[in-house]
Amino acid sequence: MSNALKKAAIYFGFAEEDELTQEVRPVERTEEQDRHDRAPQPRERVEEPRRAPVTKLRPAQKVSDMSEILTVHPRQYKDAKPIAEAFRDGTPVIINLSQMTDGDARRLIDFSAGLTQGLEGRIERVTTKVYLLTPEHIAVSGGRSVDEDTDSAVFAH
Repeated sequence: MSNALKKAAIYFGFAEEDELTQEVRPVERTEEQDRHDRAPQPRERVEEPRRAPVTKLRPAQKVSDMSEILTVHPRQYKDAKPIAEAFRDGTPVIINLSQMTDGDARRLIDFSAGLTQGLEGRIERVTTKVYLLTPEHIAVSGGRSVDEDTDSAVFAH
């Protein structure tokens, strides 16, 4: 034992000074014990940690591959599922909220904003009740100036 360990054991009462200061004689080994120690021991199989399955991202479509734009007139919040499925597949979506209550419309816009953020797309307000969701590979050109605050425009519904 090291000197500090001896002192700590004595201090806490785990040992007495006489016990620790006695010399310990090494145990003599027999030939049989030596042979047993030299014999090859079976190795334990060490398992490597398993990796979680990873879903590969779909490659971005080219702008020229776009063949449709989905227009949706939702009446309730539960109509958000086809919007999300089309956007996830890379189709731009126009949402017309004129047939929804203000509360459901706000929920749907919040959902759409999270959807576009999660899939790295964009959301734009076209008119007061019409929004355009565009995937990252779609470029939109128009009369919007770059200086406009799009975040406040989205949530000023």
